[in-house]
Amino acid sequence: MKVYLICLMLVLGFVLTLHLSMNGQVFSILKNPRMANAIFWIIGALTAIIIGLTDWDPTVFARLKDVPLWLLTAGVMGGCLVFGISWTIPKLGAGPAICLMIAGQMITGLIFSHFGILGSPVEPISMAKVGGAVLLLAGALIVTLG
Repeated sequence: MKVYLICLMLVLGFVLTLHLSMNGQVFSILKNPRMANAIFWIIGALTAIIIGLTDWDPTVFARLKDVPLWLLTAGVMGGCLVFGISWTIPKLGAGPAICLMIAGQMITGLIFSHFGILGSPVEPISMAKVGGAVLLLAGALIVTLG
């Protein structure tokens, strides 16, 4: 496995935790999580447009018709995901919320990898991976309930 990818994912985990904790704090200050979420997504959309314009390719729009509509619902999922996590962090705390989320991601990731879902490289679930999943889930529960 490439070390730089492992390091990148650790950094992204840090940034995601920081991002979601900041969102949760803004939700608490504004006392209107739905409006705060809308503001975040407007800022995010503007940022995505700026980033997209740095590699402008008008042929993308022609190829967009080839993307199954259900795959585009990921945008809806993203909006709901950030809202749900940011709403939960002030109630559970950043540590428990992120640990539980990571446990859910890890279990889902194992399943996706085992079956090659959505283009994931096929990596069969092994007893070592199940053991790691159990340890991670136990750790998430200890952080949450302890």
